[in-house]
Amino acid sequence: MTTSPASVLGLPQPAWAGEDVAMLYDMATKFLEAEIAPRYEEFEKAEIFDRESWKKAGENGLLCASMPEEYGGSGGTYAHESAIIEAISHVGVDGFGIALHNSIVAPYILHYGSEEQKRKWLPRMATGELIGAIAMTEPGAGSDLQGIKTRAEKDGNHYRINGSKTFITNGQLANLIVVVTKTDPARGAKGTSLIVIETDEVEGFRRGRNLDKVGLKSNDTSELFFDDVRVPTSNLLGTEEGQGFVQLMQQLPQERLQIGGTAIAAVEKALALTIDYVKERKAFGKAVIDFQNTQFKLAELKTEATVGRVFYNDCVARHVAGGLDPSTASMAKYWLSDLQGKVMDECVQLHGGYGFMNEYAIARMWRDARVQRIYGGTNEIMKLLIARGL
Repeated sequence: MTTSPASVLGLPQPAWAGEDVAMLYDMATKFLEAEIAPRYEEFEKAEIFDRESWKKAGENGLLCASMPEEYGGSGGTYAHESAIIEAISHVGVDGFGIALHNSIVAPYILHYGSEEQKRKWLPRMATGELIGAIAMTEPGAGSDLQGIKTRAEKDGNHYRINGSKTFITNGQLANLIVVVTKTDPARGAKGTSLIVIETDEVEGFRRGRNLDKVGLKSNDTSELFFDDVRVPTSNLLGTEEGQGFVQLMQQLPQERLQIGGTAIAAVEKALALTIDYVKERKAFGKAVIDFQNTQFKLAELKTEATVGRVFYNDCVARHVAGGLDPSTASMAKYWLSDLQGKVMDECVQLHGGYGFMNEYAIARMWRDARVQRIYGGTNEIMKLLIARGL
């Protein structure tokens, strides 16, 4: 009998995880187990998914679950996105970049796009025809979004965009990219704007390397280059230039909550795998679970995981109700991703030498966990943001 990641902590379902959310979790789990997991090693070796997987995810209702039905979505909330995020980690296919597409890229268009933009882009994102990315990070500007150099200059009824981005998730496959750019560099943060590029419709856009990462191998993460890329001024998100920094600050809490959701679900998966392993593995004539050290370690990890899950569930409830503040979202991102790193390390240790072998899932989970403390704003930046509210 194998331990289920979804039930390893033995907690009751939160109020936000109603019947429809539970059904979506089950549906997502079955789809990922049947369509993605059998090919995951192939995607890991290729260091990229295929477009067919994205289209199948769209056909099965796993894209844009929280977008309104009138724009091709399923009309859900972040609770539904959380169900998909958790299914991805519980099945163990963390490199599938649909969570960023769903709960980071699409909301920028929903919240700040014109009616025309929403009708043009969101339905095609829901089918997987368009794959989303957001281009924030630059070679010289990571967490410091005010320091970006990419520039968009007016040219009649078009912008000319010049600059480069790096570490862009979904960067090789994405054909709808929200670009963080300066429309008025002299105004600092107030000169930042978000401009959407459909890559198939422009010239001067280039993809650089599919970056060679330590973990999350199956997710394409890329350099992007913009050389006099001309896009219509109607591709600006918002009613006027200079709203980009505020838009980013308003949406980053959901991105950080999403990272926390990935973290706690991965923790549950790691605990389930490790509990099963130590029950089966024998050392010195008895199961590894029978050693007091193993029992103490797993007791500590389950306790901390339970605290983390209860905190995450509360954050989701507050977010769905519209009351999750940026400071608390930063706490969720930093603390849960720190916990993820700790749990993965301890679980590798409990697997012994086998924990360092790629044939065991815990090895990949250990590698994949490390970046969680970096992207979405480093955990050090999270602590600064929390401290500002003291």
